[in-house]
Amino acid sequence: MKKSSSNISFKKIHNKILSIQFSLDGFSFCVSDLISKEIIYFSEYVFDETLNSLEDLLDKIKTIFNEDAILHYEYNEVFVIHQNNLNTLIPNDFFDENSLNSYLEFNIKTLQTDFITFDSIAEIEAKNVYVPYVNINNYLFQNFGEFEYKHHTTILIEKLIQKNKLEEKVMFVNVSKNTFDIVILAHKKLILTNSFSYKSKEDFIYYILFVAEQLQLNNEEYKLYFTGEISLESDLYKIVFTYIKNVFFLESSQAIFKELDAKKHSNFILLG
Repeated sequence: MKKSSSNISFKKIHNKILSIQFSLDGFSFCVSDLISKEIIYFSEYVFDETLNSLEDLLDKIKTIFNEDAILHYEYNEVFVIHQNNLNTLIPNDFFDENSLNSYLEFNIKTLQTDFITFDSIAEIEAKNVYVPYVNINNYLFQNFGEFEYKHHTTILIEKLIQKNKLEEKVMFVNVSKNTFDIVILAHKKLILTNSFSYKSKEDFIYYILFVAEQLQLNNEEYKLYFTGEISLESDLYKIVFTYIKNVFFLESSQAIFKELDAKKHSNFILLG
């Protein structure tokens, strides 16, 4: 398990928000000033291998909490982000809170005992229905008491809609270790969003080109913006640039990156 973090001290700041994000590939968190909203600390733990179960994830998180004193500070607010592909979007006009299970059963395998919830995304007048990691929520509740939580695609869509100024269709690709999210916007309108698993660069480019073809996007014309765990030197970037002309990185203006050995487009959901 590899850890990287900023080294700024914030003990004199009394009003703090703790934001946590986790998946089967890692655990990260940042601390923000409640008043200024400035991010003042960030830490990331990348697991050596993708975990096989939620029990393994809970064990990893317990180890991190035992070793990282910053997670034991007092916080005014705690916000938690569940990152997984156990979700689907439902327009408000077709949403029925009593039918949550039926929305997911055609996309993922759910169990009778699974707890299913949803986020409201006002910007697109839709609900994001998903399965949160309840065992992790229960452990965090033991440590912090009540907190708010959302699915990672909810945060991703909200942030991208806020940032996007282009009227034409734009593709955003948020890259993680073994998965990636595609979000296509036309100004403030969501055209498509989906998450994919990949094992090779060929898998990666296949899904991107397939989505572009379905939406009749011209690879010589449309703009693609990367966020997340990808760099100019990576094989993923190189193969995409072979096929798509206009490829960019969506960089953050957060001052915290001066303290980090990380690209400004990385960790977009927490730091974007």
